Amino acid sequence: MAFESLTDKLQNVFKKLRSKGKLTEADVKEALKEVKMALLEADVSFKVVKQFVKAVQERAVGADVMNGLNPGQTVIKIVNDELVKLMGSETTELTVKQGNEVTVVMMMGLQGAGKTTTVAKLAGQLKGKGKRPLLVACDVYRPAAILQLQQNGEKQGVPVFAMGDKQKPVDIAKAAVEHAKNNGNNIVLLDTAGRLHIDEDMMKELTEIKENINVDQTILVVDAMTGQDAVNVSEMFEEKVGIDGVILTKLDGDTRGGAALSIRAVSGKPILYVGMGEKLSDLEQFYPDRMASRILGMGDVMSLIEKAQANIDESKAKEMEQKFKKAQFGFDDYLESMNQMKNMGGISSILGMMPGLGGKMKDIESMVDEKDMARKEAIILSMTAKERSNPEVLNISRKQRIAKGAGVDVSEVNRMVKQFEQAKKMMKQMPGMMGGKGGKMGGFKLPF
Repeated sequence: MAFESLTDKLQNVFKKLRSKGKLTEADVKEALKEVKMALLEADVSFKVVKQFVKAVQERAVGADVMNGLNPGQTVIKIVNDELVKLMGSETTELTVKQGNEVTVVMMMGLQGAGKTTTVAKLAGQLKGKGKRPLLVACDVYRPAAILQLQQNGEKQGVPVFAMGDKQKPVDIAKAAVEHAKNNGNNIVLLDTAGRLHIDEDMMKELTEIKENINVDQTILVVDAMTGQDAVNVSEMFEEKVGIDGVILTKLDGDTRGGAALSIRAVSGKPILYVGMGEKLSDLEQFYPDRMASRILGMGDVMSLIEKAQANIDESKAKEMEQKFKKAQFGFDDYLESMNQMKNMGGISSILGMMPGLGGKMKDIESMVDEKDMARKEAIILSMTAKERSNPEVLNISRKQRIAKGAGVDVSEVNRMVKQFEQAKKMMKQMPGMMGGKGGKMGGFKLPF
C-alpha cells in the first residue's frame, strides 16, 4: 500500500509517546522531528510538512495536553486532526445537476496517469448512483485510447460516443453534448488527450473545449506514484486551464503517497476519488478522515463495511452464516468465500483496513500468500460437484485425480483438506464469531 513505510514510521513514533507517563516539551519536539522526517521521505511537500509540524506543535505543547491524563494519546489525536485538515476535512462530491439536465465533466491529465481507465471507473460509479453517463472519446492522437474507452464502456454497460481520430476534439465534445441531450444521458464524461509532458498545444485544446461548450466540472487525473510531481502538475493545470477537483490513481501501488497529503494544501483543490487497483470497480470516494486513519495505522472500518455491502450478496451471506453456525459448509462455500474476498480487493486489502493492522502490512503480506489462494481455487475446481459438497468422499485415488487436474502435488490437496476440516471444527466451537446479535463482529461478517 502507498503509505506502508510512512505508517510504520509513525507507529514507531507513537509507540514511544505512549510509553511515557508524562511528556515534556522536549519529548514532543523530538517526536515531531521524526514525524517531519517520515513525511518528507513520503514525498510530502517541504512547505506543507513545515506548516503541518508547526500546527501540531502549537496545539501539542499546551498545558492541557502536558498535564492531561494521557498526553501521548492526546498528541496522537492532534496529529490525526491535523492530517484530516491537511487533506481537506470534508468529503467533496462531484457536483452534478439534477434530473435530465446534462452535466459536462472534462477529464484531463498526463499520459500514463490511467486517465482513460479512470473515466470508465467514474462512469461505473455514477451509473451505480442512478445517473445515465455517456463516455466521449476526445483523444484523437492515440487510436488505442478510443478502443480502450469503447472496451471499458462495454464492460461498465455505459455508452461511448466516438467520431474516430480525424475530427477536432472540440467538435467531438460539441456533438457529444447534443447526442446526450437527444438520447437521455445526463452526464457527459470527456476523455481528453494526455501528453508525456505539459505543452502549449495540450492546454490550448483544453481551453478551446471550455470556451465552446459549458463544462460544469474540470477534473484532473494524477498518478500518485509520481509523488511531488503530481502536485506540480496540478498547479500547472490549475494555472492554465482551471480545475475543480482531483482523482489520484495508483494509490495501491508501491509508492510514497505524499501526493495525497500535499495536493489539497498546495493547489487548494479537493481530492474527489482515489484509484485503488486495476479493476474497473477499484475507485473509492476520498474521505480525508478515513485516509488519515489508514495512514496512522488505525484501519478503516467504514470503507471495509461499504466494500462488503457492495460486493457481498446479502442473501448468500445469510445462507452461508447458517451453514457456518451448523458447520455444514462444503468446498463450494469455501470457493464462494474466496471469491468474495477477491471482489473486496483480496485478503491483504481487507486486513489492511482492520484497526491495528495498518502498520503491520509487511508481516501480513508474508503470511498471506495470494498464489496459495489461487492453487486452492484450482484444487477445488478440479473436484466433482459431489466431492465439493461432501468432502468426506475424498479417498486417495480421488485426491490423486484432483492433484493432477490442478497441476499440484497430492500433498497440497491433503494439506488443504486438513485446513478445511480444522476450519470446520473451529466454526463449530465459535458460532458467536459469525455475527448476529451476540456476534463479536457486531453483525458484520467476514468470509472465513
